[in-house]
Amino acid sequence: MSPFPQGLRQFFRLRGRPHTWQSTFRWLVLFVVIGLIAGLGAILFHTLCELGMHYFMDGIAGYRPPAPAGEQPLLPHTHTEFNRWILLILPAAGGLVSGFIVYTWAPEAEGHGTDGAIDAYHNKGGIIRGRVPIVKTIASAITLTTGGSGGREGPIAQIGAGFGSFLATRLRLSERERRIMLAAGMGAGVGAIFRAPLAGALFAAEVLYSEADFESEVLIPAGIASVVGYCVFCLVFGWGSLFQAPDFRFDNPLELGPYLVLAMVLVVGGFIYVKCFYGVHGIFKKIPIKNHFKPAIGGLLTGMVGFYLPETLSFGYGIVQSGLEGSAPLLLLLGVAAGKIATTSFTIGSGGSGGVFGPSVVIGGALGGAVGTVFHDLFPRLVTHPGAFVLVGMAGFFTAVSSTPVSTIIFVSEMTNSYHLLLPSLMVCFLCHMLSKNFSIYEEQVPDKFESPAHAGELFVDVLQQYKVRDMQDQMRSVRTVPEHMAFSRFKELISATEQHYFPTVDEEGRLSGIFSLNDVRCILFEPQLEELVRVKDIANPNIITTTPLEDLNTVFKKFTVKNIDMIPVVQDDDKTRLLGMLGRREVIAFYNRKVAELWGEEPPEAAACGSESVPPPR
Repeated sequence: MSPFPQGLRQFFRLRGRPHTWQSTFRWLVLFVVIGLIAGLGAILFHTLCELGMHYFMDGIAGYRPPAPAGEQPLLPHTHTEFNRWILLILPAAGGLVSGFIVYTWAPEAEGHGTDGAIDAYHNKGGIIRGRVPIVKTIASAITLTTGGSGGREGPIAQIGAGFGSFLATRLRLSERERRIMLAAGMGAGVGAIFRAPLAGALFAAEVLYSEADFESEVLIPAGIASVVGYCVFCLVFGWGSLFQAPDFRFDNPLELGPYLVLAMVLVVGGFIYVKCFYGVHGIFKKIPIKNHFKPAIGGLLTGMVGFYLPETLSFGYGIVQSGLEGSAPLLLLLGVAAGKIATTSFTIGSGGSGGVFGPSVVIGGALGGAVGTVFHDLFPRLVTHPGAFVLVGMAGFFTAVSSTPVSTIIFVSEMTNSYHLLLPSLMVCFLCHMLSKNFSIYEEQVPDKFESPAHAGELFVDVLQQYKVRDMQDQMRSVRTVPEHMAFSRFKELISATEQHYFPTVDEEGRLSGIFSLNDVRCILFEPQLEELVRVKDIANPNIITTTPLEDLNTVFKKFTVKNIDMIPVVQDDDKTRLLGMLGRREVIAFYNRKVAELWGEEPPEAAACGSESVPPPR
């Protein structure tokens, strides 16, 4: 039996007028509920991670990775003696357990969960199986707290998105409404666990596309849900930002030179990261063993890197905090950047479960800190605070690998509570975005909404709605009308001398009275005894589908498709019985093709020029 009774489903029936206060109130309730569940999910996941770090990394291996300043451990250190050999095999054990869980109950939960939510938005009508968030939560907590390298945004994105999808499905809402609720849940979860509500909302709207495009219809829903999720999370774990940064300032335009160098370094680093990540992923796909065991192999390789460089295991946020404070040495920063690329590729590329935003922040922060340290040593008066480059590097690197410049700038500002580096962040992030268009860590992104299956046909509608029938006046066909009292025998003589397919009928005063096509007269053509008895009026359909010069072409095209007709009479706006001509479906499609070509600055396609009915897919 459905847990949502019919009355509740009826209450949330949102397909009516969108701007009534009842509809607004119902939407608001849904977004608050999504934010509440996302916040609770973030609390649960964070708690599982803290418990896992205490009992696995700390309790068994004796290693507790440094935490960011805004995050205090729930349990005290165990004081277990540090053992590198256990640290070597612990990620493999975690990978074995998480791999068994994922590939037994929800194989789609493998890898980084944000891509799964993006795929569901574009290609699956916003549907995420109910078990996926549960499996993703457990598997990710095990992977990350046994030393696997990954982030939190993937699991929590699927928790929030999964609940939004589940709620919309149970309430039997439309596909569009389910997609909106999925995105709202994704933004709420990410905004809560990173304590960045504005960035969470922007991220949900921006991460869906690889070009500079936003899903505007999810921005406000995700914003409401994200604020609620953030408040719920902070009520338990305290307010404030994830990192604590000094009061960095930008007051020297010459410093943009080093920041320009930083952008180039981040793009190169991002390219290496993406290619390494998917290169490892491709290799593991070809290994001829069951998928259940592949994360264990990836975990062992991760442990081998962590044996020499433990800072590359698990979340790794401690190195970012050290870099912001200016206490991380250059070699350590470079080692963490390279090592984190390797461990994240091994952990998640092998099929392990975790996010990619967290490792990107660490890699970018480490590269930024390294560049800042070098310039500080060379030009101490120009670059006075290397930590500022850590902050900008965090934003620029994730922009390079995710194509989300706007939300990432806000993310880093909210995570560090530092808003005085927006100018260099803007320059670095936009440069990184421009120079990294050929690669992305999110494979399921599409270029823009016109390439998304979720918006299939919207460009067609948008273009045709801009134009009226009168804009195609030169392409309307003059047709021969038929007197409604004409005998069919005389009509046979007429059709032998014309290529016309549709025949409007008129009365004695020349007013439009009906219409028929050649298909309508086939049965009479083979009945000679009826030719003198039948009049054209007996064949014509008096219920005429017409259009007028002021009607938009999208409405006209709907009439073509709904009634499956190829020609439609054009009549005067003030007199529906006065025929002006006939408009064909092929001409409308050819007109659309030409307008799209003009929109993109291209030559009209040959198919459009010859009147073909093939419509090119929206670009």
